[in-house]
Amino acid sequence: MAEGTRSVRGGSSPASSPVLGGRGRAAAAAAAAAAAAGSSPPGHGFRRVTLTKPTFCHYCTDFIWGLAGYQCEVCNFMSHEKCLKNVKIPCSCIAPSLVRVPVAHCFGPPGHYKRKFCTVCRKSLESPAFRCEVCELHVHTDCILFACSDCRQCHQDGHQDHDTYHHHWREGNLPSSARCEVCKKTCGSSEVLSGMRCEWCGILAHAACYIVVTPECTFGRLRNMILPPSCVQLFSRNFSKLHCFRISENLQTESDEDDDVDGSTQGSAKDVQISTDSSKQTLKIFDGNDAVKRNQFRLISVPRIAKNEEVVEAALRAYYINDDQQEYELQTFTQQALLSDDVINRNDAAEDTNLGSVFRESVPEAWIIRARPKEEEVIRIYPAWLKVGMAYVSLRVNKDSTTQTVIKEVLPLLGRQMECLQNFKLVEVLMGSKQVQRMVLDNEELILNRLKDIRKTSIRQMNQTRFYIVENSKSIVRVNLFVGGLPPQLSSEEYTNILKDELAIKTNVVSVSHVYQAQGAVILEISCFSEAERIYMLVKDTTVNDKPLNAVVIPEVMASKIPRNCCPLLVFVNPKSGGLKGRDLLYSFRKLLNPHQVFELTNGGPLPGFHTFSKVPSFRVLVCGGDGTVGWVLGALEEIRHKLVCSEPSVAILPLGTGNDLGRVLHWGAGYSGEDPYSILVSVDEADDVLMDRWTILLDAEEPAEGAEKGVAEPEPPKIVQMNNYCGLGIDAELSLDFHHAREEEPGKFNSRFHNKGVYMKVGLQKISHTRNLHKDIKLQVDQHEVELPSIEGLIFINIPSWGSGADLWGSESDNRFEKPRIDDGLLEVVGVTGVVHMGQVQGGFRSGIRIAQGSYFRVTLLKPIPVQVDGEPWIQAPGQIIISAAGPKVHMLKKSKQKQKKTGS
Repeated sequence: MAEGTRSVRGGSSPASSPVLGGRGRAAAAAAAAAAAAGSSPPGHGFRRVTLTKPTFCHYCTDFIWGLAGYQCEVCNFMSHEKCLKNVKIPCSCIAPSLVRVPVAHCFGPPGHYKRKFCTVCRKSLESPAFRCEVCELHVHTDCILFACSDCRQCHQDGHQDHDTYHHHWREGNLPSSARCEVCKKTCGSSEVLSGMRCEWCGILAHAACYIVVTPECTFGRLRNMILPPSCVQLFSRNFSKLHCFRISENLQTESDEDDDVDGSTQGSAKDVQISTDSSKQTLKIFDGNDAVKRNQFRLISVPRIAKNEEVVEAALRAYYINDDQQEYELQTFTQQALLSDDVINRNDAAEDTNLGSVFRESVPEAWIIRARPKEEEVIRIYPAWLKVGMAYVSLRVNKDSTTQTVIKEVLPLLGRQMECLQNFKLVEVLMGSKQVQRMVLDNEELILNRLKDIRKTSIRQMNQTRFYIVENSKSIVRVNLFVGGLPPQLSSEEYTNILKDELAIKTNVVSVSHVYQAQGAVILEISCFSEAERIYMLVKDTTVNDKPLNAVVIPEVMASKIPRNCCPLLVFVNPKSGGLKGRDLLYSFRKLLNPHQVFELTNGGPLPGFHTFSKVPSFRVLVCGGDGTVGWVLGALEEIRHKLVCSEPSVAILPLGTGNDLGRVLHWGAGYSGEDPYSILVSVDEADDVLMDRWTILLDAEEPAEGAEKGVAEPEPPKIVQMNNYCGLGIDAELSLDFHHAREEEPGKFNSRFHNKGVYMKVGLQKISHTRNLHKDIKLQVDQHEVELPSIEGLIFINIPSWGSGADLWGSESDNRFEKPRIDDGLLEVVGVTGVVHMGQVQGGFRSGIRIAQGSYFRVTLLKPIPVQVDGEPWIQAPGQIIISAAGPKVHMLKKSKQKQKKTGS
């Protein structure tokens, strides 16, 4: 290292730990206890400790009576003495070596999570912590670097090819009421990290019981709704997990770069406090050059009289490494040398290197732990996706071993001795918690030198690094990128020219595979990773005709591999609906299903989801949002229907809006109030298929007459809108327009259903004395017949028997003049209201509206500007014609079944 460093060898020591002095006897006692029981806990270093507060066993979850227990010195696993022989949960220090297929996690922003425990250090999450958006992993901010890349494998990336899936077990953070599938006893705990859960099928089990569960996973009760990972392909080498799963980046904190998490406080201050005891000292420990540059350190507290070997061992434990301490040594940095480093000074550590004696004593001394050079060592070579029936082979390498010689020695051990060396390559894989990085090694590279370089950079990274032998194959790269926000109604060539001009796309590796003209969107097929990443990042800052573009990474669903009885659920969630409930549902559905079937509507709208499922022979749709969101999705479905193999998917609703009238009619409730997302999915699976009419409204404005209301713009060309629930003219639309304006002025306040209804009430009271002779301002034709209107202030066309948050505007009284309304009868009901008071009486259930007509074709003539609203979207319509007619085929909706849910099972 640079000046200011020195190696520490032999018996002299800078400092040491308060518990290390008695470690030998305690550790020996723990080892003896485990040996007497005939087994050794996997990777743990247990020692007998004195308990100073109520403590629970992490194995059996029972209270540890007495003053003594056994605690792992690395991962803090706590156990009864009687339970030591049964502990099967591996220590955090060896967890990376047990990962079958390394898959990086997808961490959201740090947050506060009650009654949750860190997977790495097993301690409670009392401060802001991270959680994976795809699986149940929770971890402290300073433990995130040590979390192994064992997330759910939700797609194939071009290498794997297998249709059988095993359970993906995750330890702990289960509800207290959780019951074991094997012994039927309680396996959850709110006191410790305990119990196991499969993150695909949801099966629960004790740590002692899960090993007897059949390894194959059938995806449990939701098996027919889950999109199997073997059916999804995504080439994602250069994209973060957030991009792959279309998770909004605005949720991320600004410092979410690489693995740099609050570098200056990365030393686990929650574990070790700077000691005021003169017999002890607190040390900063860096694990290599990378940690020094980032100022990421761990703190250890040690006695000043401890031996050097004990200090090295404490430093290794701080970095979750269980290697022999004889293979490592400590180097120290003086504070002056550390603070004068330009890289460190970017964190404003200090500018004055002439430190006073008081400051010098209060700042912990900084040390770097280094691996001693080796003449030879044994490495593991994993056979990657070669079907050879073994996890890895061990190989001894020396200073002359190169990549070429390693491949030559490994092939016979894998039964491939007859194959040519040039057909294989050696790949170095760094299994980081946020990203799995792969690098092909040069044939002449010296393996020992490579290992030395990795350890010099970070001994933690060495613990997370593997070597794979991979068969050379001409891999076909195919990245599908959705680009929206383009001008509509253009040809494929015109869209290509726009992208050439704005994004400088390379046509030799980029082609337009699908065009959605009506929506102004294209699907790009890209055969180069770097070009795909460049385009994706550039789209974010590009506008066309003053409209920003958006890009979404699209997975490819291999429809031929979908099981026959599988009808996957396509989920759309509007995170802006229902306050923060939309975001919570996004997280829940990503965990319960395959994240590739859950789409956030604020990220490209419904089109990316429908395109992803365009080749799926049979699927259903769940829309989480208000009535406006449902109309948005149904409108997009109508436009893209002809491009879907399953042209008529059934649609279920999870109501998150204010009125939720369509959700009420289909028995999905008045609004989401925190029900279990799993139960919701079961209800969708058991729902009944019903038909519903949709209506097309043609708005043809004429030239405004003199004396038109102030503020009315010049008439626009005829436009067409779709209606699902109702269309209102007059006072009903006027209240909606006032509410809409209030929400636009202060959108942050409109995140509660109760607040929204309060604003509706306020604007209604302001109009209570308002009088308007609407019947004099409009003319109505129903099925080519003129209809005389009574004295009214509002005219409402209703398609469903629910209006204004559940009111029955038509009424239940029998009337020989009209048929009984149904949502699939091809008829609309026309109702009038006399004012705000009448509307309030209808919503209170005291009156119904004035029945005017029932028909299938309507023409409304506006003689002056009139407020109009369709499914809650209001505006001022200029004088002209409004024509309402049936909109093509009826849509298939899902109506919640009243029968009791079937018993859930795996």
